[in-house]
Amino acid sequence: MIEAHHLTKTFKDKKRGIITAVDNVSFTCRPGQIYGLLGANGAGKTTTLRLLATLLQPTSGTATLAGHDAATAGVQVRANVGFLAASTALYGRLTAREMITYFGELNGLTEDAIQARIKQLADELDMHEFLDRRCDKFSTGMKQKTSIARTLIHDPAVMIFDEPTLGLDVMTARAIVKFVRDCRDRGKTVIYSTHIMSEVEKLCDRVGIIHGGKLVAEGTVAELRTRYGEQDLEEVFVKAVGGEAALTAALKN
Repeated sequence: MIEAHHLTKTFKDKKRGIITAVDNVSFTCRPGQIYGLLGANGAGKTTTLRLLATLLQPTSGTATLAGHDAATAGVQVRANVGFLAASTALYGRLTAREMITYFGELNGLTEDAIQARIKQLADELDMHEFLDRRCDKFSTGMKQKTSIARTLIHDPAVMIFDEPTLGLDVMTARAIVKFVRDCRDRGKTVIYSTHIMSEVEKLCDRVGIIHGGKLVAEGTVAELRTRYGEQDLEEVFVKAVGGEAALTAALKN
């Protein structure tokens, strides 16, 4: 389970002073559940994900993942979490198989366990055709599938996806959405950040909307539609953040 309690992260900027990127954010995501995190660029969602994944330390507040405190038990958290960032890079001179194997070894898996997981992930992500090709020859979709496989090689209980279908063709995006849904169905705890409203509708059991670093709305898709009187999820999002003017101002900043 993921539990965030009053998470806050501030940064110092020479020109702007103290910037609050994440402001008192609290939410829970349970096993067998996908929690969608929505927000415009700069809203604080990626910083929130990095706090959960122990890539950043909170200024205040706490986060517990799989029973471990993200601030004080980083090693245990990382052993139970797979974090796929939007900017994940690959070693171009390695094959996909070598890349995934390397991360399996980093996570302490045996050779037999690594090969079994590679076969399973290659089946689920349709990777067999390019498993033994070098990563620098890959399409965007092949790179993303390899990134997902290396992130999840240790079969973590908690999965954090930061815009995993960004820039992908329709068929590859569909395959990844199906893979994420299957992870939920196997009892994984999943945080899913995306700008694509159709993915939210297909995948997310609960949704949190972040604006200006604050969690301004939370609930199921049905609950949010009722609360804001809109069926179109994009219109729900715009209303939740305070309207078109507030969203435009946030994007300019």
